[in-house]
Amino acid sequence: MAQSKHLTPSVEAVVSRMRALDGTLPAGDGIAVFNRVYLAVTEEVERRLHAGAFADARAATALDVRFAERYLAAVDAVADDHRPPACWRPLFQLRRHPGVRPLQFALAGINAHIGHDLALAVVDTCRALGCEPADLEDEFDRVGDLLVALEERIREDLMPGPDLLQIADPLTHLLGAWSLERAREATWSTARALWALRRFEDLAEEFTDRLDAAVGFAGRMLLTPLAD
Repeated sequence: MAQSKHLTPSVEAVVSRMRALDGTLPAGDGIAVFNRVYLAVTEEVERRLHAGAFADARAATALDVRFAERYLAAVDAVADDHRPPACWRPLFQLRRHPGVRPLQFALAGINAHIGHDLALAVVDTCRALGCEPADLEDEFDRVGDLLVALEERIREDLMPGPDLLQIADPLTHLLGAWSLERAREATWSTARALWALRRFEDLAEEFTDRLDAAVGFAGRMLLTPLAD
């Protein structure tokens, strides 16, 4: 998989790139909404790395950077008029749709990044460090815990007020149909499966393509335009 040509292997470089991207996008753009969410996660990872919160800082850095590179590679692909992975296409296609709410943009980006990119980032990191997925499980869990905590904050910040979010509101049903915790658990299983398939290139490629398509389908559902 191609990696972003703008990145160097450091969390600081990732943060700098996302901050620069944030400065170029309109606030209501769907990519901007997700980018702000992801930037907050990456800044917190950087802060915790400096504070010594990760037992294996080298592995945590490698995983975080390779994870971010996949999102930024999708941004680069679109900027260069190329098709991003299927998991990202709904967000890029609907990023300016007036019927899609900010919370939907945020969750669709998280869906693409967790459901597809994170599993591949685990494999990328294992290859780079010469380790097994089990060696990254603690770092995976710590980053995942940050994402779960952030998802709660996202829902608080971007959720419509109680006068708008009624039981019959379609957004209520969309929110109930997707869970970051379940997505994270599935991603760990997917990463282990991909690692086991690494010597069977054709099968691994088919598995990855189907994963990409399935995550993209879920993202399309999350981005269903809703009436005001």
